[in-house]
Amino acid sequence: MIEFHDPRAATAVAVTPYTLSIDLQSAKETTVGFLANGFPDSDVFLEEVASAMTRRTGVKSRHWNKGNASIPASPRILEEIKGSCQAVVAAYGH
Repeated sequence: MIEFHDPRAATAVAVTPYTLSIDLQSAKETTVGFLANGFPDSDVFLEEVASAMTRRTGVKSRHWNKGNASIPASPRILEEIKGSCQAVVAAYGH
């Protein structure tokens, strides 16, 4: 007989429900920024995410790639995102 061990532990942190600060279904002319972290293919991954969001909600997208995962995004990139987007999706890890 084979026994399987479930490796999932009980969660120590309570789940906190939240709502998005912008309703992507009803907001008009919403632009979502996509910030790639510089890992290989992080920009390609975010292009696919943006494409799916656009198909589903009609949002516009803008893309940035900080080019190096070990440094923060530059002030210039952050200002561009802040000035042109109502929401942002950032890729991290790999």
